[in-house]
Amino acid sequence: MSDTLSSLSFEEALGELEKIVRGLEGGQQKLEDAIASYERGAALRRHCETKLGEAEARVQAIVERADGSLALQKLD
Repeated sequence: MSDTLSSLSFEEALGELEKIVRGLEGGQQKLEDAIASYERGAALRRHCETKLGEAEARVQAIVERADGSLALQKLD
C-alpha cells in the first residue's frame, strides 16, 4: 500500500481521502469494507501530513532579504 501512496500527489491523496470519508459517513458499506476504507484513509491522512510538512519546510526555507528580494535558506 505504501508504494501506491508514495506515487500520489497531495491533491490526489486528499481527493481519495475525501471520497473515503463520504463513503464512511454514508454508512452503507459492509463492516469489513468500512474497516479497509478506514485503514486506507488513515494511511492517506499520514501521507497528506507528510506532504504538507515537506511543503512547509520548503516555504520556510525561502526568506526575504532586507531589500525585499527572496533567497533560499539551507534546511537543517
